[in-house]
Amino acid sequence: MFGKKSQQTTTPSDLTSPKEVRKSQKVYDRIVSGECKDVVAELNATHGRGKRR
Repeated sequence: MFGKKSQQTTTPSDLTSPKEVRKSQKVYDRIVSGECKDVVAELNATHGRGKRR
């Protein structure tokens, strides 16, 4: 609102860039193979995003 800073202080990354798509593809491959146990945590870690409340 007025006079308050945005909760998100960094610019969000473009998840459609070739580099980010490659990162996501690796996580997707882990999901499909059954190696990935926590999808949200893996994607957040891969793309440098923290927990959202």
